[in-house]
Amino acid sequence: MITSDELRSKFLDFFRQRGHTIISSASLIPDNDPTVLFTTAGMHPLVPYLLGAKHPGGKRLANVQKCVRTVDIDNVGDATHCTLFEMLGNWSLGDYFKCESIQWSYEFLTAVLGIDPNKLAVSVFEGDEDAARDDVSAEVWFSLGIPKDRIFYLPKKNNWCGPAGTTGPCGPDTEIFIIRDVEACSKDCSPACDCGKYVEIWNNVFMEYNKRADGIFEPLAQKNVDTGMGLERTVAMLNNCAAVYDIDLFKPVMNLLKSCCTNPDDAKAVRGMRVIADHIRTAVFMLGDEKGITPSNTDQGYILRRLIRRALRFARQLDMPSKVLYEIATIFISHYAGVYTELRANEQTVLAELKKEVERFETTLQQGLKEFEKLLKYIQNSRISGKAAFRLYDTFGFPIEMTLELAEDSGVSVDMDGYESAFKEHQQKSQMGAEQKFKGGLADTGLETARLHTATHLLLASLKKVLGDDSISQKGSNITAERLRFDFNFPRPLTADEIRSVEKNVNDAISAGVDIVCQEMSLENAKMSGATGVFESKYQEVVKVYTIPGFSKEICGGPHASNTQELGKFTILKEQSSSSGIRRIKGVLST
Repeated sequence: MITSDELRSKFLDFFRQRGHTIISSASLIPDNDPTVLFTTAGMHPLVPYLLGAKHPGGKRLANVQKCVRTVDIDNVGDATHCTLFEMLGNWSLGDYFKCESIQWSYEFLTAVLGIDPNKLAVSVFEGDEDAARDDVSAEVWFSLGIPKDRIFYLPKKNNWCGPAGTTGPCGPDTEIFIIRDVEACSKDCSPACDCGKYVEIWNNVFMEYNKRADGIFEPLAQKNVDTGMGLERTVAMLNNCAAVYDIDLFKPVMNLLKSCCTNPDDAKAVRGMRVIADHIRTAVFMLGDEKGITPSNTDQGYILRRLIRRALRFARQLDMPSKVLYEIATIFISHYAGVYTELRANEQTVLAELKKEVERFETTLQQGLKEFEKLLKYIQNSRISGKAAFRLYDTFGFPIEMTLELAEDSGVSVDMDGYESAFKEHQQKSQMGAEQKFKGGLADTGLETARLHTATHLLLASLKKVLGDDSISQKGSNITAERLRFDFNFPRPLTADEIRSVEKNVNDAISAGVDIVCQEMSLENAKMSGATGVFESKYQEVVKVYTIPGFSKEICGGPHASNTQELGKFTILKEQSSSSGIRRIKGVLST
């Protein structure tokens, strides 16, 4: 039996002994990256360093990164999928490559974790017009004792990773699977199959390419290694658990949910309890993050709102009181407090915001019920149209599942084909908007982006000065080559005079022509020097501090301009609410 804490510790100790600097988990909210809503992998915050920037920790790094992925949200509740997960990762920034990476992975799995080598299978990239077949990785695996019939060559959709956004570092990978004692779907079954025989636990990515905006894959000057092992899934495999929800991280919560459920062994109830546990765990991490967000109707806040309301809906289906969600949140905070200290520090905020959203949804449901009753008076042929059902969902936040249940109780049907059509149309419009919105990203280190990064530092300093509030801090930053979007905590809208004063202060700093100074120091020394920022790092870690003398001093990963005069003129386009207690400024630079 191995616990989650033990796996974290063993992993970090193993790579520390092999010259890796242990770095902290970055925030779930990407810093200055408009390409994604959440940190989706351990490599995501490291993109500038994968492209060649010097990392304060050196060329060998390892950590445990909290991540969120919502693309598989409909699969949550099965044996392996979670929206939030912890990613164990080690990186080489232009240091070791395929041979050492694969050898260490094999050693950790077999010698440290005690996995039977006969239970391991691997896959490697089969090659295409963008990159060659990865025979090197296959040969290393064979030399370690993995026979050729357990080395699978698979295409890009299976064995290629990255970029984190639309452009950036990427490359072929080799994936490691545990072979489960289940009957395969056919004799030709491979890790590409989802029958359950092969369960991926580790992915070693060899970042040899940079994907450009025009779709061309160009060789990287610096070859990197980026590995990722899902903690929850690995613990489940090591303990022969049928599902990730059976491991120590989830057990207290699942026991609580079972005690509240009248038929806990029913398949529908099992899935519902898993969804509740997963979604509330994710909500706790989002609300308790260093850059903690709150439920809203846009961006990260919308995802958070959807998760909380989805959990509440499943709880209602299982006749559970809403207070069980708060009890679950408290359990998760207590369990993770030693690893992610921000959860304990923000515990009251987490519970208060969770309660607010539950109460809001209760109100939404009441309004939705009224709208449903109105709708029944106008339907034809005892059938609710797809557009009407989608309107209940889109306008009033009324889940389609509840519309179906109420329709059945009322003796009418719902045009689900029409609903799906309306829903897909909505998704396509949203996706088109996202494609325009999520350009650039951490891989964009162009002059325009660097200048806007520097402008956010001046903007934050100006906000503190004009509003007379040193507690103001960055709560989100979204930068493209064209503009910046900056979120900060403040309880009210800014007046027109305040906006003009903030803008003037930034432009005064630009006109001063001050050189931007970058220094590397320990986090403790950074704090003692007066640097501000979101302190995600641990005390022993080395961080970069960017100083604009007389104006700003912040911990940041860059990139930045070298002198403020390079910025030109700063203009605030809009100041508005982002979510409860959070304001948002959109601004541009011009010559």
